[in-house]
Amino acid sequence: MKERFVEVLAKGGRMETFVTHPEQGGPFPPVVFYMDIWGVREELYDLARRVATVGYYAMVPDFYYRQGKVRSTFINDKGERISLNRLSEEEQAKVLVPARKLTDTMVVEDSGAILKFLRDGHEPVKPDTVGSIGYCMGGRHVMAVGVAYPEHFKASASLHGTSLISDAPDSPHLHLAKLRGELYCGYGELDHYAPPPMIEQLGELLKPCPVRYTHAIHKGAEHGYALPDRDVFHKQGAERDWELIFAMFHRMMPPSVPK
Repeated sequence: MKERFVEVLAKGGRMETFVTHPEQGGPFPPVVFYMDIWGVREELYDLARRVATVGYYAMVPDFYYRQGKVRSTFINDKGERISLNRLSEEEQAKVLVPARKLTDTMVVEDSGAILKFLRDGHEPVKPDTVGSIGYCMGGRHVMAVGVAYPEHFKASASLHGTSLISDAPDSPHLHLAKLRGELYCGYGELDHYAPPPMIEQLGELLKPCPVRYTHAIHKGAEHGYALPDRDVFHKQGAERDWELIFAMFHRMMPPSVPK
């Protein structure tokens, strides 16, 4: 495997991005990871490596780059990352500050810069069809980016996404008809950010749209269930997500394997 950090020139400045891909073969279909409120970290890099090992060019951009190097980590006595709702109010406020400064519009703009980076011809990629995987707020960003760049983002995965339907004027659910390709959403049964009525409403809104929508609700899983280092990690749900995500990627953007 090859991996390194690159800088993507975006409207807000230079966005540090972790990239990894197989040493042999290529060019590779690209997959962009959209971070959660905790920001980039080794946990996300490891998830990118998992995707890259089977023939993809995986990227983990630091969308907090406008605010410097934002890193939020709280570890319990078991070595697990502590979920937001288990932190003190003071600690929660600290974590939420950078997330509230990062708008969906910023992430959409930065994703345009990522697409340009992929098309520039300097990386071993097939830039026409791009995959995406987003966690928490990144799950919403995946939808927003799919709406903004439907000609490129055609294999999108939103895992325990937050505010997929909201009163915000730029809520991605308002423009779902623009989506193309496939969209997969993974939900935790006990995730208060994605209550059953919202899941049902989103499904109804997507029915007439020209995108293949699939989803799974994981019994007993909480918000954040898909992240392996977290105190709420739900292995069965996470592995089911990977099964469905890789199947989607294989349909929409088959991996590159050495001959």
